[in-house]
Amino acid sequence: MPDPSSHAPPSGGVLEAFGATGSLTHVAGGRGRAWRAGDLILKPADLSPAEHAWHADVLPTIRLDGFRLALPRRADRGRLVVDGWAAWGHVDGEHRSGRWPEIIETGERLHRALANVPRPGFIATRSDPWSIGDRVAWGEASAEPYRRIGLVNRLIDLLVPIVTSSQVVHGDLTGNVLFADDLPPAVIDFSPYWRPTAYASAIVLADALVWEGADRSLVTKALRIDAFGQYLARALIFRIVSAAIGGFEGDDKAVSAIYRAAVDTTVDLSGAR
Repeated sequence: MPDPSSHAPPSGGVLEAFGATGSLTHVAGGRGRAWRAGDLILKPADLSPAEHAWHADVLPTIRLDGFRLALPRRADRGRLVVDGWAAWGHVDGEHRSGRWPEIIETGERLHRALANVPRPGFIATRSDPWSIGDRVAWGEASAEPYRRIGLVNRLIDLLVPIVTSSQVVHGDLTGNVLFADDLPPAVIDFSPYWRPTAYASAIVLADALVWEGADRSLVTKALRIDAFGQYLARALIFRIVSAAIGGFEGDDKAVSAIYRAAVDTTVDLSGAR
């Protein structure tokens, strides 16, 4: 099994099992653990068997309407995982900062194609930091352990119930929509959640504010969407709580410093309307 903290490449046996061809190249993404061989991207398997099977069974059935989609690949004998490694089809493209409207539009196209997909059972049982952060954002898990971070209190105090429908959405679009000249945008690393589609768009906006230098005018435009302030507040809770649990961005003080400006902007402009 690959060491999750290692950048070591997959073995020859893994490459052979997946039918990989071409030279092996370390690529960006996959938290530094992804490798490309020909038309395959290989990385340590980090999905539960149920979630991985869902990806393999459902994603190939999605109608591609103005977007491309990276799909899981099976190895010999139909295996999805070989010695701890999984494979996905390579798609041409790169992340381009500042393309947030196009990322959101691509997500909307994807979500229309997913509208009739039933809720996957594994969503309710996941216990990773992002799943917990998502549940806290929607009041399905207690926020008390995270109220030590003042930003969480400010956002939670703004929330009111939202009555709307949910469906399968990609909850991590920002860095996972790739652009290539003369090709439709490509969606990779599908992260399924059962939420309103506007929430997925709000996560893109939150990420843009925090990581990519977006200014308040982006929020002002988005507030034309009904209740968008509520989605944006939940998106920021999702990211802050996930970061606090996973330690991805340092301690609580570091997390507060990273997210404070985005929270200030959200509270100031929207009041979570």
